[in-house]
Amino acid sequence: MTSTPELPAVLRGPGAAASADEADLRALFGESTALFASMAGPAHLLESANPAFFTAVGRAAERTGLPLGQLMPELVEQGFFTLLDRVYRTGQPYTGRNARVLLGEGTRLREAFFDFTYEPRRDEGGNVMGVRMIGVETTQVNHAQRLTAEHRALLEQIARQAPLEDVLEGMAKAIEDLSPGVLVSVLLADEDGLHLRHGTAPSLPGFYNQAIDGIATGDGIGSCGTAAHRRQRVIVTDIATDPYWDDFRDLAERADLAACWSTPILARDGQLLGTFAMYHRVPRAPVETDLALAGVFADTAALAIERHHAEEARLAAEAREKAARDELAFLLKASTALSSDLHYAQTLERLAALCVPALAPLCAVDVIEQGRVRRIATAGPTEDEQRLLAAHIPVYDADDDAVARVLASSLTEVARRTPTGPGPWQDLDVTGYLCVPLTDRGQTFATLTLLTTGDQVFDGHTVALAEELARRAATAAAHARQYTQRATLARDLQAGLLLPDLPTLPGAELATYYHPAGEGLEIGGDFYDVFPLEDGSWAFMLGDVCGRGALAATTTALVRHTARAVASFLPGPEAVVQAVNHALIKRHGSHGTGFVTLVYGHFTPTEAGLDIELVRAGHTLPLHLTADGTHPVDSDGPLLGVLPDPRLDSRRISLTPGQSLVLYTDGITEARNGADELFDEDRLNQALTPSPQRAPAVLDALTAAVHAFTGGRDIDDDQAVLVLTATHSDTDA
Repeated sequence: MTSTPELPAVLRGPGAAASADEADLRALFGESTALFASMAGPAHLLESANPAFFTAVGRAAERTGLPLGQLMPELVEQGFFTLLDRVYRTGQPYTGRNARVLLGEGTRLREAFFDFTYEPRRDEGGNVMGVRMIGVETTQVNHAQRLTAEHRALLEQIARQAPLEDVLEGMAKAIEDLSPGVLVSVLLADEDGLHLRHGTAPSLPGFYNQAIDGIATGDGIGSCGTAAHRRQRVIVTDIATDPYWDDFRDLAERADLAACWSTPILARDGQLLGTFAMYHRVPRAPVETDLALAGVFADTAALAIERHHAEEARLAAEAREKAARDELAFLLKASTALSSDLHYAQTLERLAALCVPALAPLCAVDVIEQGRVRRIATAGPTEDEQRLLAAHIPVYDADDDAVARVLASSLTEVARRTPTGPGPWQDLDVTGYLCVPLTDRGQTFATLTLLTTGDQVFDGHTVALAEELARRAATAAAHARQYTQRATLARDLQAGLLLPDLPTLPGAELATYYHPAGEGLEIGGDFYDVFPLEDGSWAFMLGDVCGRGALAATTTALVRHTARAVASFLPGPEAVVQAVNHALIKRHGSHGTGFVTLVYGHFTPTEAGLDIELVRAGHTLPLHLTADGTHPVDSDGPLLGVLPDPRLDSRRISLTPGQSLVLYTDGITEARNGADELFDEDRLNQALTPSPQRAPAVLDALTAAVHAFTGGRDIDDDQAVLVLTATHSDTDA
């Protein structure tokens, strides 16, 4: 560039010398967007310049023949004349890149950027006679780079899932920095798309933002409401005269707003997301760059809002999933708690405790019994509140009582007020209630009442959860009531098949033990009995009926009652057992067909102890317990109820004082520990310890050993033990 010749005189004004080569430069730069200016002498007299130069520096008229400092005084303090002086003085060119220049003064002041070169102009002798400037304005490039940087930063924020308000505010400030004089506003559409809410407007007055927050979308409702309704850009160049602003003109005047261009923000599927508005304080129409800028940032805002909606949807889905998991965990915990205790009242007490505070601060459970309502359980934050709630009893047939209505209708009742009818509602600060029926087989037998205090309200989710909890509680309570009834029945029947009280025996002491398998809901198959005979002797028996339940009870009763009926009339134990077997063989098929194992015998007190005669029919071996250990009493005999004429073998033994006869069922020897090992006969023999004249001590040692071996685990078979210990003839047990 330093060898470029000067422009011809026609481009330099009167009296200016020029070379022919400068005419080529004029032709090259004449109408170009590139800038060209030629200055002469130390005063930098402007000899010539192309139109692009005057346009760029903001001088409408082309003025030459004046010193550049007089034409553009604003450049003096910015150091550009110092550079011109140096080039003129040293003859060395200077190149500036993206130099920032403030052009014009006052309201016409603008910021611009240039790439330029200062070159020395030389005469034919090589002497510097002036300076030539060649440059290109880079303002738009600079702005584009800044726009790209700002846009990239916004996209990075969106990718990092920065809060939507931060992204929108950053975008608004970036646009306002890039376009001085612009005031940006973003409004966000409601879910229904019929109203616009404040998103961001960092430079608009607060009163203005508050006033337009929530405006409707529709034709003629300002620039933004109309743009949102039409889904098209709306340009209002003069708010003072545009009919779209009739309802907001005074507000805009107060905010010193004169123009507004609004662009709808649309999702990829066309859904309205909001509006992007550019305000000005003077009436103004947009140029192409303004519209392009609005389009770019409206699309960016759409991306940010869609990303925000997606994140909100994800968080909402996670919240719903967590709520569902928590609800399921609550119901599982509740179901476990409700079914853990097979007691009717305790089940309903657990129900009340589960509801507070998970569902409500106060809870009451009422049951209907014999035509009256009974408050069976309450729960509250304090004992005083719980006591106050427990003291209130609903009236079953009162029309103004919520509990009575729900009991009658079997329908849930919920209200955001205190329950109707008298009650401690004011003292408890009750503000709402939810009453849910507990139903079993179509009949409502109880209600669950939840009470709110303060501002808490029952929503549909809580109502549904309470109804599900009530359904599970109703099932658990019904099962508990059935269990209680069955357990009571089984206990009463079993008691009728066993000795209600142990008799006082002459010359002997008796101890018995019975433990049913499982939960005791069925009548066990083990039994024992001791009763006196007409000749002064006593009969005893211990047996095991095949099976459980009603049929086992029928067979047990048949064995006991047959033995009691015939024992005084038959010569001995063998005949009695034959009579029992005959009764079993002849029983009706509906009364069962199971076999029976039995040890039956008679004992007579003597001065030396007890004389015993016994028969064993398929049962475990009786044990004779002496000071030196246990001795099986071997007596052969088959099961009863199988053969019509079984072959039986009676045995006689004598017990001296302190010795015992121990009878037991196979539930003892077949008890299992955690390793699935049997208690067996060896452990049984080791557990039996002689205890002079004390049958209970012998029994306690045996049962303690069995319990320790099983570790308290449930047993699979009934267990029964009978211990008969001889005492001195003058001792009453």
